[in-house]
Amino acid sequence: MNRPIPPHLLRANTLLALLLTLATTYGCAAGAGSGVRQSANAELGVVAPGVAWYAPELAQDVSTLSRWRRSVGPPVVVQAASAVLPSNELLVVNWNLHVGGGDVHRLMGDLLRLHGRTPMVLLLQEAYRSGPEVPSALDQDAIFASLIRGLRRDGKREEIETIAASLGLHAYYVPSMRNGGPPMSDEDRGNAILSTLPLTDLTAIELPFEAQRRVAIAATVNGTTAEGQPWRLRVVSAHLDNMVGARRLWIAGGEVARVRQAKGLLGAIDGDTPLVLGADMNTWFGFRDRAYSEAIRAFPQTRVTDRRATFRGLLRLDHLFFRLEDGWTAGFQRADDRYDSDHYPLVGTIRFAASGN
Repeated sequence: MNRPIPPHLLRANTLLALLLTLATTYGCAAGAGSGVRQSANAELGVVAPGVAWYAPELAQDVSTLSRWRRSVGPPVVVQAASAVLPSNELLVVNWNLHVGGGDVHRLMGDLLRLHGRTPMVLLLQEAYRSGPEVPSALDQDAIFASLIRGLRRDGKREEIETIAASLGLHAYYVPSMRNGGPPMSDEDRGNAILSTLPLTDLTAIELPFEAQRRVAIAATVNGTTAEGQPWRLRVVSAHLDNMVGARRLWIAGGEVARVRQAKGLLGAIDGDTPLVLGADMNTWFGFRDRAYSEAIRAFPQTRVTDRRATFRGLLRLDHLFFRLEDGWTAGFQRADDRYDSDHYPLVGTIRFAASGN
C-alpha cells in the first residue's frame, strides 16, 4: 500500500531539487571564461615594474577587477643580502597568516632549530602591507574588502615588509584587495613569497572574478646541491574564494567558483616544471572539493600522508602540490602549532637527486 508523502517532506524535496538545479545551471555557466592571458601592465592600469602580469580573458571579469585594482598599492619586491648555501633539500611552507596574526618569527625559529640552514621558501596568503603606498583617496567606483585584523597572543601583528626586513629574507608581495576603506585603514592584503634564496621571474596571475579580487603570484628560486649540481624551481602562492552570494547559493556556488579560479590559475602555470603550488583553496569539502580535484590532476608527484584539518582543526582548506623533475622527491606534514594564525602551516621538504643518480 502506497502512503501519501507528508507535505513537509514534499516541500523539502522540492527545495532540494531547486537548489541542485540552480547549482548545476550555474556550474555549466561558470565553466566558460576561466582562461587568463599575459597582459601589459599599462593595459591593466597596474604599476608593477619587473612583474609579468596575467589577467582574465573575459571582458566582464576585467571590468569588475579594474574597480578593485584602484584601491590597492603596487607590488612589493625586497632583495635581501642572505647567502645561498648548497643543499640537497629545500623546505617549502604554505601558510595563511590571518592578515598579520600569524607569528612568522616563531615559526622560522622552530624550523631553524629542526632543519638548520636548509634553504627555505614560505608561500603565504593573507599577508598585509600598510603605509602611504596604499591609496588613501579612492574613486567613487573603487571597491575594497571589509577590514580583517588578526592579532597574536601578545596583541601585536606585523606587515609583510617588516617581517622580511627583520628576518633578512627576500620577499615578493602582490595585494589582491584593500583591507578596509579609508580612513579606517591604510592597508591592503594578498599573497606573498618569503625566501632565503633570491626570487626571480616574478609573475602576478589575476584570477577570474567571483566574489573578491584574487591575485596568485609566482617566482623562481635557484640553488645547487652539495655535489654542485644546479637546480631550479618555480613556486606559486594562491588563495581562492570561499563562497559566493545568496543568488549563487553560498557554499554550493562557491565550489563552482573555485573550480573556475583553479582552472584559470592552472592554465597560466601549465608549462612550468618543476613547480610547487601552495594555496589556501578554501576547499569546504576537503579533498573531495572539485577545485582540489582540478589541481591534483596537474601535480602527479603530490603524495598526501597527513590529512588533518588546517583551519582551526575543522576544515582542510590548505594544500601543497608538487610537479617535480625525475629523481626528486617531496613530502609534507601539517604543523602541530597554528602560530597564532587561524590556519596551520603545511611544511614540505623537496629532496633533489644526488649527482650521478
